[in-house]
Amino acid sequence: MTGWYYDKKELRNTPSSQDGIDYDTEMRYRKEGARFIINTGAKMDLGYNTTATGVVYFHRFYMFHSFRQFPRYVTACCCLFLAGKVEETPKKCKDIIKTARGLLSDQKFATFGDDPKEEVMTLERILLQTIKFDLQVEHPYSYLLKYAKCLKGDKNKLQKMVQMAWTFVNDSLCTTLALQWEPEIIAVALMYLAGKLSQFEVVDWVGRTAKHLRWWDMFVEDVTMDLLEDICHQVLDLYSQPTTSPAPDSPPLPPRPTTAVTRKSNGQEKPEVPEIIPTVNTKVPPPPDVPQYPYQTFTGAPPPIPPYPAPPYAAPLPTPPGPTHLAAPPPGPPPHINPPTVFPPYVTHPPPFPPMGPPAGPFYQLTPPPGQPPHRPY
Repeated sequence: MTGWYYDKKELRNTPSSQDGIDYDTEMRYRKEGARFIINTGAKMDLGYNTTATGVVYFHRFYMFHSFRQFPRYVTACCCLFLAGKVEETPKKCKDIIKTARGLLSDQKFATFGDDPKEEVMTLERILLQTIKFDLQVEHPYSYLLKYAKCLKGDKNKLQKMVQMAWTFVNDSLCTTLALQWEPEIIAVALMYLAGKLSQFEVVDWVGRTAKHLRWWDMFVEDVTMDLLEDICHQVLDLYSQPTTSPAPDSPPLPPRPTTAVTRKSNGQEKPEVPEIIPTVNTKVPPPPDVPQYPYQTFTGAPPPIPPYPAPPYAAPLPTPPGPTHLAAPPPGPPPHINPPTVFPPYVTHPPPFPPMGPPAGPFYQLTPPPGQPPHRPY
């Protein structure tokens, strides 16, 4: 696992820096991509482990590729898609893209191309090869809870300190700390920071011995105060960064062909707003030459139907006599109709046939010819 940790000099010599992106811009891209993964995961009710795993994949990916070559939001969706399968909380690719569409602007979502799903699925194979199929990632969360159970002191203050440290761990995902130090060291440093800010001083802990000068000495070794201070400052720098105007997206998008004409207004360009088409008054009746269909009214109610007129007769008409061709036939067979001949004459009176007997010839003989033995009975 040591191959996934880099020093600060290597973090400034990434493929993005070699591609003309300065260090501050790259850190901003990393922060925006990590924050996007966190927001998307929270929107889809994914656990903190899944979200953190996706962010670690994201940071590791851009240690081998440039932000100019692979848009960060497409990579973020791909990392979250893979992390969901690794952490056994899978989500469909189309659902991740749908959630991302609601979080991104039209300009940022344009980096997904014409087929966003195919873009993410294709990038997944590149991601797996980049991280060398090393899918299992540990996070500071489990170590944070493990270390907090060994501390002694006021329970309310301890709970407040742990909650603050948990928040610092979440925010540390927006930095490159996951590429610099093991999760055990990050957990110790952020618990130290949370203890200072919440004024919770650890004076005793479970398993304390004489050789343990500080509470974290029983968990990690050779951790200096300078190292803890450096990790704390990297997290605190997230809260002290000034808010400036947004920088252009990465990679730069090609200009879109537009048909609208822009015009100057107060020194700024804005698109020409097309004239609003007046609405059609549907209450105006159609011309007289248009046929009136049933229930075509302009009030929404069906037209009144006049009642049927009363019959001109008071009593029902008598039943007319039946037709003559339906009357019963006279008794007896008709003299002009003969009974049909059902069978031919030879059926009732067949011609005489000759009696059956053995045929004459050499192939059928009742007795064998002279000089031959009789046939063996069957």
